[in-house]
Amino acid sequence: MTTPRTLLTAWNLKPKKNMGQNFLSDPSTAETIISRAHLASTDVVVEIGAGLGALTIFLAQVVKKVYAVEKDRQLIDLLKTELLANRISNCEIIAMNILQMDLDAIADATGSKLTIIGNLPYGISSQILIKLIESRGVIDRAILMFQKELAQRITAQPGGKDYGRLTAMLRYCADIRVLANIKAAVFYPPPKVDSTVIETRFKSTAMYGPHNEAMLFAVIKAAFGNRRKTLKNALTASRLGIDSQTALEALKSAGIDPARRAETLNPAEFVALEVSLREAMERRMMIDE
Repeated sequence: MTTPRTLLTAWNLKPKKNMGQNFLSDPSTAETIISRAHLASTDVVVEIGAGLGALTIFLAQVVKKVYAVEKDRQLIDLLKTELLANRISNCEIIAMNILQMDLDAIADATGSKLTIIGNLPYGISSQILIKLIESRGVIDRAILMFQKELAQRITAQPGGKDYGRLTAMLRYCADIRVLANIKAAVFYPPPKVDSTVIETRFKSTAMYGPHNEAMLFAVIKAAFGNRRKTLKNALTASRLGIDSQTALEALKSAGIDPARRAETLNPAEFVALEVSLREAMERRMMIDE
């Protein structure tokens, strides 16, 4: 494997800090990630941030098809050359920001659920995760690398300061596990912190019973929007248009102490709160009419 520094120098390119570019420079790390992900020859993979192809090449040798997504257009010709040099023919390069991609269209075209893989830039990690949650109907699982600090938040359990809005949303609809811890030294240029690879395997939410997911995510956002406040006060201070009495009524109906805070609620409790809030708001509307 030609080192990222050598490749970039040969093409008169430099890593872009504004894109959070840190290129994998250790082949054994790529092999470890792919091995622990247990990818199959039938898998269709969307790789976020293909970069110089360090992971792309190994992926393409294992799976059925790779859609290599790279928004830095200056890297596209270099990436094409690397794929040709390694005789990779089952990889399609897409020069686009993953946030603008239609994942449903790719799944429809391949007739298969997708596996998402990538090393996510810190600045847009949360946006990408929310997009994947919204598109999870066509996604089997996501194997993603995050900076260690963010990974700790994503894998956090209810009750601690690391447990937040994104964690609650993910745990509601997915099983999460750590696949590997990656040292900063295996990247060029090396980031300031180590990274963690996490597998997010999406699951059915039917177990929660009837509920409104859009409203649920709005309730979770409202609760964590003022996480230092009690749930009653956080909901009242949110943009959901909930008065203090309605919030109190809904919390009691859901069996949740109004004095609790957002980080103490598990996904099932958030669903119960969403259902109770909708019912309380509907009753309030009927009374007002």
